[in-house]
Amino acid sequence: MNPITTIIAAAIALNLTGCLPGKADVYTLYRNSPVDKNMRVHWATFDASNSSSYNQENCEIGRQLLQSQNGVTVKFWCEKGKYQN
Repeated sequence: MNPITTIIAAAIALNLTGCLPGKADVYTLYRNSPVDKNMRVHWATFDASNSSSYNQENCEIGRQLLQSQNGVTVKFWCEKGKYQN
């Protein structure tokens, strides 16, 4: 794992440690696949009890950091709601 990925994973893990379900709107970070652009792959769920905007902003920060890495060929995006296949 490269250093930026490690930092992102740590930030996401820290964000998820204070999660309580049902307290605020949940946001989920997805990516597609390099071989199937229509595939939805779950990456992270943001469900901290702070607020809906807190979860949305953290999801967007994660998306931007992951998407901006050199060599990334997949697309990352955030959706409101819990993980759906």
